[in-house]
Amino acid sequence: MPTAAVLGASGYTGQETLDRVLAHPELELVALGSDSLAGRGAAALDVRLNGNLPPFVPNAEALAAGAEVVFACLGHEEAAALEPPAGAVVVDLSGAHRLDDPALYAAWYGFEHPRPETLGDWSYALPELAPPVGPLIANPGCYATAALLALGPVADLLDPDGVVIDAKSGVSGAGRSLQGSSHAGFVLENVSPYRVGSHQHAPEIAQVLGFPVCFVPHLLPVRRGLLVTCYARADADAVRGRLDEAYTGSDVVRILPDDVAPELARVQSTDAAEIAVFSDRATGTAVVVCALDNLGKGAAGQAVQNANLALGLGETAGLRLNGVLV
Repeated sequence: MPTAAVLGASGYTGQETLDRVLAHPELELVALGSDSLAGRGAAALDVRLNGNLPPFVPNAEALAAGAEVVFACLGHEEAAALEPPAGAVVVDLSGAHRLDDPALYAAWYGFEHPRPETLGDWSYALPELAPPVGPLIANPGCYATAALLALGPVADLLDPDGVVIDAKSGVSGAGRSLQGSSHAGFVLENVSPYRVGSHQHAPEIAQVLGFPVCFVPHLLPVRRGLLVTCYARADADAVRGRLDEAYTGSDVVRILPDDVAPELARVQSTDAAEIAVFSDRATGTAVVVCALDNLGKGAAGQAVQNANLALGLGETAGLRLNGVLV
């Protein structure tokens, strides 16, 4: 049974990744990393973690624990400085290894990449479009995952001029660290755009599509869930046909019937994604909508999916895909 370590397990993505590792039939947890909780038992994160789990250790110690797969749920700069253990599969859930051009990190992430010569060693892996190649895996961003699931298979059918992606996410997308924009007084009864024209997922989306897009994210007054509505000049029927073909047989991505729209409620707390295609009657604009959970398919679920592929395990092992939510 392959062994696993989770770095940054005390954050939202780390906790969600840990939850999937614990439910995984073929992974054995051997190290829990958290600099803030080092030396404490697993129950310090959640009192429900009262089994025979390893105690928290510093992230550097968890990285060196000899695990066969390491999930790095760290901040961008901290992850960028990681030196992967030899022979291990490493899945980086941060943005530290998503962009091919190291010069883009200063502009979009606010820091100079400390190991630019290693970026080519990392595989940007969105399993349905580009499965991982090699042991070092850059897990896509949550917004980028939804946008690329919607537009990646049909990029050549779109007029690249004027593609617009209107995106909305729950507050957990901002992470666990306290900040003014995630206070209840700001979030509740409110919807607000943020990082307009400067969000770090924009170059990631452009890198895969092959052309820039207008990307505007918004904060929703919900805990979790993400929805993108993509507008492009294209034949909606051709777009639907291509997406149907791309995701035929997928256990993760569902193309919805013509009269059904994606909903956050159906994807929250799951690792699935829903896509629907519409045509605007007045303008002929193709509208592609994708909904997923920002912590599930947008982060932890996709990380486990990528690790499964890299390790040769069943692709959906440990994922949350079944059941009816009420």
